[in-house]
Order: sequence, then C-alpha cells, then structure tokens
Amino acid sequence: MFINGRWLSYCEQFPVYNPATGEHLGNVCNASLQDVQSAIHAASDALPAWSSTTAYQRSGLLHAAHECVLQQKEELAILMTREQGKPLAAAKNEVQYAADFLLWFAEEGKRIYGETIPSARPDHRFLVQYQPVGVVAAITPWNYPISMITRKIAPALAAGCTIVLKPAEATPLCAIALFKIFEQVGIPAGVVNLITVQNPRPTGKEFCTNPQVNKLTFTGSTATGRLLATDAAPSFKRVSMELGGHAPFLVFEDADPVRAAKGVSLVKFLNTGQACISPNRIFVHETIAQPFIDTLKQRIETMQPGNGLKPGVNIGPLVNAEALDKVQQQVEDAVSRGAKCLCGGQRLMEAGMDKGYFYAPTLLTEVTPDMLIYKEETFGPVAPIITFNDQDDIISMANDTEYGLAAYIYTQSLSRAMKTFDLLHFGIIGINDINPTSAAVPFGGMKNSGLGREGAREGIMEYLETKCAGIML
Repeated sequence: MFINGRWLSYCEQFPVYNPATGEHLGNVCNASLQDVQSAIHAASDALPAWSSTTAYQRSGLLHAAHECVLQQKEELAILMTREQGKPLAAAKNEVQYAADFLLWFAEEGKRIYGETIPSARPDHRFLVQYQPVGVVAAITPWNYPISMITRKIAPALAAGCTIVLKPAEATPLCAIALFKIFEQVGIPAGVVNLITVQNPRPTGKEFCTNPQVNKLTFTGSTATGRLLATDAAPSFKRVSMELGGHAPFLVFEDADPVRAAKGVSLVKFLNTGQACISPNRIFVHETIAQPFIDTLKQRIETMQPGNGLKPGVNIGPLVNAEALDKVQQQVEDAVSRGAKCLCGGQRLMEAGMDKGYFYAPTLLTEVTPDMLIYKEETFGPVAPIITFNDQDDIISMANDTEYGLAAYIYTQSLSRAMKTFDLLHFGIIGINDINPTSAAVPFGGMKNSGLGREGAREGIMEYLETKCAGIML
C-alpha cells in the first residue's frame, strides 16, 4: 500500500499469479477497512495544499511522470505481460497509451478556463470558474492495468484533486510500479494513495459511503457498476463509470471484404478479446460474406497463442478459469443451436499452455439472435458472424442491446457511413477504423455502458465543479 507518501507492507497479504504459466509472481497487501479509511483521510488532508497549487506546478509533475513512464517502458511492459498476460508488443503499446494520458492532461490542466456572462443589469456581472471536485476514489480493471490508471489519475491531478486508487486484484503489481514513478517524480504525500485488496466489495462500499470522498470513478462490469452507483446514490456522490460493451461490427455490401476482415481480426483478438470495445457481433452483408469469412479464417489460423514474452506470440491467456469457462459455454451453446465452428472452439493445453488459461482463437458462422454469444459480452477470442441483406434491419439488430459503448462501420459510401453513424446508439464509432480512441478524444458509452467520458477536455471536466458568482459593480 502507498498511503500518505509511505509504502506499507505490515498487513495480511495475497498472492499474484501469471495467467499464462501459473507462476507465483509475489504477494501484495490485503488492506483492511481501516487502511482504506486512512488512505481517504490522507487524501482529504492533502487536498487544500494540492488544490491551491498552480496548473503549471501540477503540469510539471505530470510531465515528469510521462517522461519516467517512457524511460521505463520496457520494464513496465514486461511486468504487464507477466501479470496480465498480453503479448509484449501489445503491452508496450499500452504503456505508450498510458503515457499519452499523462502528457495530454499535463497540458489540458492549463486550459481550465472560466468565463464571464453578460447580465441584464448594467452594474452587474456574472463570473464562472471551475474548481476541483475534491477527493476522488478510483477503481480500475485488470485488462488494461496501467493505462486505465493514468486515464483516471492524470485528469484528477491536473484538476487539483487528490485520489485513492484500488486496482484490480489480479494486477496490483502494475499499479505498484506506476505509483513508484509518482513517488519518484515528487508528487506530494497524500495526493496519490494506493490500496490493494483481494475482496473489492468492502472497499467499494467505503468509497461510496465515506463522506470525505467527493467522487467515484470506476471502470469494470456493468453489474458491478450498478452496485456501486446504488451505494453512492444516497449521498449524491459524483460518479463516472466506463462499463461493459457489446460492440457490433457492420460490413456493408460496398465494403472491401478483405480489408474489413483484416480490420476485425486485429480489433476482435486485441488483448485476447478482453477489451470493452471488442467487436462481439460481426454483421456481414451476404453478398460479400464468403470472401470476408475466408480471409478472417486464414488470419485466425495463423495466430500464435502462448506466453506473451515469447517471440511471435500474439494471443495471450484469458485472465482466469472463470473467464475460460464463460467463453467455452458461449461457444458450446452457439454450436448446439446451429452455429458452425470453422476453427478453434477449444481450450489449448499443448506446448506448455496447460498451466495457463488459453482458449483457441475461434470463428463461428451462422450465428443467430437466440444464442448466448449474440446476447452477452464474450470477453474472449471468439468471432461470431451474422449475415444480413437489409440495411434497416441491421441497424435495429446492432442497437438491440443494453450496451452502447463502441461500434464499427465498414463501407465506401460517405453518405451511408454518416447515416449509420447517426443511427447507431453507441458512444464510440469507428468508420473504416479499428482504433477510434486516443487520449485527445472522449471515451465512454451510452445506455448501460456507463456515465461520463474519459480523455479529451470532457475527461478533466469530470473532476471539476462549476461555481458562479454574481458581482455588483
């Protein structure tokens, strides 16, 4: 734990394992409720001094953290691959993405502009300015164990807030490494605090009910988000949440089927399918379905699963046994209801993968709406194909989900692209683009995919309160 500028390790501990090999990576503190309260209290005590620093002072520290993250890129990426499982190249990309948030908000913090508003009275003015919301409690996920931390901490610090972070219990070592950087660059004691716990529920409850916490930010499942929002509701605590997704990938008849198949192979199997923006329902026009499927199958069959530290590996393990069982259940259900499994469809046990949670990259065709994989987020390396021939019906099918995070459109028609963009009920849409994200653009969803936005100027506004003054001259 890192509380009030000090590393603490006197408590009960819990183990951390490599999901690819089963290797025991070490033990971390299993914080008590008293520890959580101490961290919140430290953040509250540090708030007056930190919030009174200038935007330029806060920017300087974030710039320094950005430089340190880049200097330690290789070490952080190796740690991430060992702890989370993603291939080393993908881990390096994530470290870069994490650094991008530090850099973006180091500058965005200097642009928290107020405004004056004309009054109806000649001897009167209105003044609007923005101030930090206060103490922030943050909960981050295991699938992007470094970038999701900086995506929350960077705007919070830039806004003048202090923060207590609880990382996912599966990936606390990445969080510890990042907090050592925050300590190294000289962020004052109490401004950033780290709590590691094995059972997250009591900590989440404390974050939601402790009166010293002014805001909760969470990335994770929709089910957990609902519980946290319920707990936070009685005190009207500020809440922002980035929750689950069930992204449609629409390939229209005028699209290049080979290009579209290459695109979906890259984003569907990113992080072994364990990404909230991962396509879960791939709708392909029936006139180009065969070349699309042939290309996708060929690319899937060349994917190399294994330990992400080995050269050539581009598919890592799933996070745990429960995730493996969920993927297997969805595939078995789909096949039992008439889907065709063209490749994959089983757990991988050979070549040293028997000690990890590996599932073969899988391609399913003839998927229908009655199957679990059509209805539920998979979070695994399975590409389900649904063919269509009516544009109006496919928009309805794409929107037929409780989620509204990401969607993808492949077409060569600008008119169709923009009309489809307008009609889809999702917060992030890639048009012939599989990576519609950046630190500079807003990230977040509609419906049950969450509240608020991260990144961009919207990201820092989540950590600010609006204050208005009426001034008589």
